[in-house]
Amino acid sequence: MRHPMLSDKATRFTESVIRGMSVEARRHGAVNLAQGMPDFPAPPEVKDAACRAIQADINQYAITWGAKGLREAIAEHAAWYQGMTIDPETEITVTCGSTEAMLVALLALINSGDEVILSQPYYENYWPDCILAGATPRFVAVRPPRWSFDLEELASAFNEKTKAILLCNPSNPTGHVLTAEERETIAELCRKWDVISITDEIYEHILYDDRKHVSLATLDGMRERSVTIGGMSKTYAVTGWRIGTMVASPQLTHAFRQVHDFVSIGAAAPLQEAGATAYRLPRDYYDHLRHDYQGRRDRFCKGLLDLGFGLEMPEGAYYVMADVSRFTDDDEAFAKSLVRELGVAGVPGSSFFRDKERGRKAIRFCFCKRDETLDEALRRLKALHD
Repeated sequence: MRHPMLSDKATRFTESVIRGMSVEARRHGAVNLAQGMPDFPAPPEVKDAACRAIQADINQYAITWGAKGLREAIAEHAAWYQGMTIDPETEITVTCGSTEAMLVALLALINSGDEVILSQPYYENYWPDCILAGATPRFVAVRPPRWSFDLEELASAFNEKTKAILLCNPSNPTGHVLTAEERETIAELCRKWDVISITDEIYEHILYDDRKHVSLATLDGMRERSVTIGGMSKTYAVTGWRIGTMVASPQLTHAFRQVHDFVSIGAAAPLQEAGATAYRLPRDYYDHLRHDYQGRRDRFCKGLLDLGFGLEMPEGAYYVMADVSRFTDDDEAFAKSLVRELGVAGVPGSSFFRDKERGRKAIRFCFCKRDETLDEALRRLKALHD
């Protein structure tokens, strides 16, 4: 061919390691602790609402940027949970999952030469999203204990080319929840350098040990320079529904809606109707959610520690980066042996790093599973000592 068949962008990254490990789990009949999808049911009232919407023939296009009822419910939820007053007509965009929301934000914001600050490790989609949008990623390490930032190192990453900082809070893959000092430092740096914060807050209701979620958008001077991304997947155990959300200023929202319209047109109409029900669930639903997830965290992490894995106890989200240095110094080979020989699927730690060597002694497991699923995974992992 006169021109290369593939774009340079398409050749810079591979298929998702996480989703690939799910394929391996199915192939080998393994317990899937790789991909963060619950194996317990979604709330019955939310499922019933989706069925009613389909039967009521709400099966055609919704408003491109989100059904009115869902946007109003999202605004109500933000008001009581974060104290944010949001205009559902001008400040909310509904997308096909938070994954699309992240790419839409970057496509709408990035120009050639712009830099985006990422933590390392990071959720595996973020770096490819930056490449697809034409951004230059700039990595700042987070390290144990607590997988927190060195604030001086973080500050040194900001410069006149910095367009945005992209964060996951609570964090996938580390489980870290930003401290007040980290939040204030990030906000101060964003104000100083005129930088936009893009925060993936999909795990906003999954926190442990009485921690509180605080959106960066609620801090002084951050409302106009924040993009808050969320969605239904994790809070309501509907990862396959792909209903994501973007909250931002009217100026940013206008641009996001334009890009979203030409990327996916709109999210599934009947599931958006059910989303309005989900966001209006009684507040004790979220109390039970936190309690149940803390029980899963404690059960699974104790089991890993008993088996000789090292770990930092997750503060939020439903993942743990397990230190496997007692067993291996090759995370990829170890993950393959776990799924094929022991029947437990995790994710090689190196897939969350650009500097792959820094993740060679880690495996990420998810614990968004029933107790019996977690117990079976731990039972199979005991074979490491046989």
